[in-house]
Amino acid sequence: MNAKEELEVKIRIGDPRPVIDAITAMGGRLLRSVVEDDTYFGHPCKDFASTDEALRLRISDGTAELTYKGPRAIGEAKLRLEMTVDVRDPAAVAELLRRLGFEPVARIIKRRIYYSVGTTVVSLDHVEGLGDFVEVEAADAGLGVQGLKSVVLSLGLEWNPLRETYLEMILAAQR
Repeated sequence: MNAKEELEVKIRIGDPRPVIDAITAMGGRLLRSVVEDDTYFGHPCKDFASTDEALRLRISDGTAELTYKGPRAIGEAKLRLEMTVDVRDPAAVAELLRRLGFEPVARIIKRRIYYSVGTTVVSLDHVEGLGDFVEVEAADAGLGVQGLKSVVLSLGLEWNPLRETYLEMILAAQR
């Protein structure tokens, strides 16, 4: 199991091309491009929306993982515990969760391009039904919010991080 504190910001963008140009100018390097198919599950005994938690089964590039996300700390950037377990058989895990009372609440499909930029991972995301976003995640725990802000501004973007997760946005759009 992989457990870590995740520190990241998400910014809505229009055209991703200027961001790609800025990443290149900053010496960023392409890590990989994937399609991530995420199914989020609701807990049978508590409301994850009110506790600010999430349980996600992700299938991407022939691999799968189950991730628990803890409540977000208050601040400009999103900081939360993330625990991930590799999964060999995602269909069996989904069935096991259903038998335990967990129900799928949303499916989110995104095309994501990962870049390494200094001590951050910059992701360009196209999320079906939502549009385009940039996520900047600290690869080094010592980077802090000001380091994320510096990268966002260097990408030519305004410092206007979204607090909402893709899950929250998709659920709001479905109402």
